[in-house]
Amino acid sequence: MSEISIPTYDRMMIPLIQALNSLGGSGTIEELDDKVADILNLSDEQLEVMHNPKSGQTEVSYRLAWTRTYLKKYGILENSTRGVWALTKKGQQIDKVNPREVTKFVRDQTRKDRAETDGSETIEDELQLDWQEELLSTLQEMDPAAFERLVQRLLRESGFIQVEVTGRSGDGGVDGKGIMRLGGLLSFNVIFQCKRYSGSVGAGHVRDFRGAMVGRADKALLLTTGTFTRDAEREATRDGAPTIDLIDGNLLSEKLKELSLGVETKIVQREQVEIDREWFLGL
Repeated sequence: MSEISIPTYDRMMIPLIQALNSLGGSGTIEELDDKVADILNLSDEQLEVMHNPKSGQTEVSYRLAWTRTYLKKYGILENSTRGVWALTKKGQQIDKVNPREVTKFVRDQTRKDRAETDGSETIEDELQLDWQEELLSTLQEMDPAAFERLVQRLLRESGFIQVEVTGRSGDGGVDGKGIMRLGGLLSFNVIFQCKRYSGSVGAGHVRDFRGAMVGRADKALLLTTGTFTRDAEREATRDGAPTIDLIDGNLLSEKLKELSLGVETKIVQREQVEIDREWFLGL
């Protein structure tokens, strides 16, 4: 079987700018990844290739992370602590870039920065794109019950109340339930399921979980340390069926980072993300 071809990070620079423009100048990582995939007409096979079997991150998502970082260092993208990326004033004035020019600028700037320090840092060290892989690998080492407790804590920190871990066998795959308060006015009963996967969760899992949701909750949340297939994503939002909200490894990582749950972000001359493995494995 021939190897599946994936666009390189530099080939995705212009599509990423196009994606941001089509989204009104800003977007979450998930929105941008989906929009770039549509612009490039990437197949399900391409989108499901994993960067690293243990990372829970697809190759497309990994390369797009580099694309965003290069464009940020070039001065046309910026991002908030909540994971929203946006065009800068400079970025709003252009609709495309020369990928070679961007790459050369960033690498020259990185070499200059290293020369002004001790010369020990590489661009990979500086950008720290491996923190997500380390975090997801740690999550996959956790005891299943501990991972469920982590999700319980995550939901509480996100505004849920009365969050319980059930995890009863024969319960349709439901690992827990809670109530989401919206603006202090509306409440929704939510059930959730946790999957410590290193691969992809398919459409069958989504359908089965929806069956467990009907008649017992207003919303359902399916979390994984891996990814969801395109079929699973389509099934989750299928017309005429209750929507299942999907949280993949990338989004889960960003949420843990945002809430500082076992993930510490330090700002010295650059952002440095540190994973507290003992915190996760001790839950």
